[in-house]
Amino acid sequence: MHDGGWWSYIRYDAKQDRPQVSWRLIRRVAVYGLPYVKRIAAMLAIILVITLLSLVPPLLTRDLIDRTLPQRDFARLNLLALGIIGIPLINGLLGVAQRYFGAAIGEGVIFDLRVALFSHIQRMSLRFFTTTKTGELMSRLNNDVIGAQRAVSGTIVDLITNVITLASTLAIMLRLEWRLTLLAVAVLPLFLIPARLLGGRLRGVVREQLMLNSEMNALMNETLNVSGALLVKLFGRGPSEVRRFGDRAGRVRQAGIKQAFLMRWFFLTVSLVSAVGTVLVFWVGGNLVLRGSFTIGTVIAFTAYLGMLYGPLSALSNARIDFTTSMVSFERVFEVLDLPLEIQERPDPLRLEAVAGQVRFEDVSFRYQPGEHDLGAVATLTEVERFGRGRGEPPPLSQEGGRQVSPSHVPGTSEVPGTSSENAPRWALRDVTFAVQPGQLAALVGPSGAGKTTITYLLPRLYDPTEGRITIDGHDIRDLTLDTLSAQIGMVTQETYLFNDTIRANLLYARPDATDDEIEAACRAANIHDFIADLPDGYETIVGNRGYRLSGGEKQRVAIARVILKDPRILVLDEATSSLDSQSEALIQEALERIMAQRTSLVIAHRLSTILAADTILVLDGGRLVEQGTHAELLARGGLYAGLYETQFRHAKGMN
Repeated sequence: MHDGGWWSYIRYDAKQDRPQVSWRLIRRVAVYGLPYVKRIAAMLAIILVITLLSLVPPLLTRDLIDRTLPQRDFARLNLLALGIIGIPLINGLLGVAQRYFGAAIGEGVIFDLRVALFSHIQRMSLRFFTTTKTGELMSRLNNDVIGAQRAVSGTIVDLITNVITLASTLAIMLRLEWRLTLLAVAVLPLFLIPARLLGGRLRGVVREQLMLNSEMNALMNETLNVSGALLVKLFGRGPSEVRRFGDRAGRVRQAGIKQAFLMRWFFLTVSLVSAVGTVLVFWVGGNLVLRGSFTIGTVIAFTAYLGMLYGPLSALSNARIDFTTSMVSFERVFEVLDLPLEIQERPDPLRLEAVAGQVRFEDVSFRYQPGEHDLGAVATLTEVERFGRGRGEPPPLSQEGGRQVSPSHVPGTSEVPGTSSENAPRWALRDVTFAVQPGQLAALVGPSGAGKTTITYLLPRLYDPTEGRITIDGHDIRDLTLDTLSAQIGMVTQETYLFNDTIRANLLYARPDATDDEIEAACRAANIHDFIADLPDGYETIVGNRGYRLSGGEKQRVAIARVILKDPRILVLDEATSSLDSQSEALIQEALERIMAQRTSLVIAHRLSTILAADTILVLDGGRLVEQGTHAELLARGGLYAGLYETQFRHAKGMN
């Protein structure tokens, strides 16, 4: 083993062993138990009854040896026999009830945590998802939440049970023989040594295990989805991915071995301490019996109580380890719940029932900036830094922190000369101002990385501007409810995403209450109904993972039908058709013309026909709006648009 050999696993590390669990964290965990107070009270009552009944059998054994057998009392013998059988039976039935309440509480907490976690993640901005691995989120939702459940239904219940058992056992033992009781308790300080030696290291190992599991889950998520699997196969990287997975799985294995090794040492030292205490009691107790100080039955009963004393003592000496390590799961869950929400509604947001569709960008600047919205950055904060910050309170947009996000992680990022230093986040847009009137079509054109996609992401508030404002019908979109924006803005992206479900289910995602006639009408408008009708299962056809059972053109037409079914007033779309065959392209173009009719449309234009039909053309370069006007006006200026027309669009004129 590395790191100085096996002794490095158990040597004391003062820095790691310092107290890690604060009352702030405990109080926050306790909040999740409030809805289950009655069940908790019932479970505690059952635990108390079980514990008290468990103390009776040694007394029955003492009575059997010291009184019943010497007196040849057959009636008393029958009663003792019934008691010895009846008590375990009653305890067993009570244990079933305790298990029910414990499971109900634990599963309730895991449900509440998962829903809270999923709900919070759903409210995060797109920025969060571009910087966070999906596998990491899956680990938080599964492994960490289950760990938190074990803390509630296992660790805390065991802690309470052991405290009650210890207190009641001590009371009985003191009543039986106070001298032996004091002798048995004298070894108590020795139980603290293992916890002191191993507590901090074991907690660190558990956190390491969770982190390594998250990394392994992230790798599986990236390589086992259909896109990742396709990439691996096309580049022949299967063996290297197996090696990479083996490396991460190996680190998980090592962490598991380390935890098991530490726990074995802990139980070994605890067992030795228990043996020392037992030997002392046997020796002293035996001498007292030989001298006639008390009866054989008392010694036998006292010996039984020793097991009931040292068992809880061992568990309680381990309680600090169990409790602090189980709190790691809560800490990791709270790391996500404490992530500030970048996109939030105002205290009294405005809901618009009807929208005309006027869109304005006023001196809008934006840069993709990492920081406290990044799970990796927040996970490195201390508990005080995380819990001391108000939940849902976003940092200033100008605040920088955390790790730098590569511009390749997010679309439309470009460098604006003179606006950022070498290490500062790059500006994707700078001082962009334009207006689109209701019902107009605005075509966005420009070289790659000019900021076109960024504009389409800002309008539906997938991000908020760093500077300036965006309005719809004169209202700042930050003053509107998120439901208003969602209802009034429809978006068709270049990369169409479909759930692994039926075509009907994917269409109903836009409007769950849509009728069959409305679904069919939307599909006819998108030129996809005839294709669906010819499928063996029609609208009940499963589209496969990410829609891979459909061609690119078919997926895009399903996506267009989905937006038509939504019937938004403002349309945002990326008109990418370069990878499609001419027939699919024609069908999609015809469908787009229908959906854009009578709607305000912002289109990243790739076709000359769309550009010629546009009411205004917005020419972007390096994040700035460099030209604006109609096709004829921009050609006459001889600027960037004229150059783009000559190099990109003119050759397509004959195909439109």
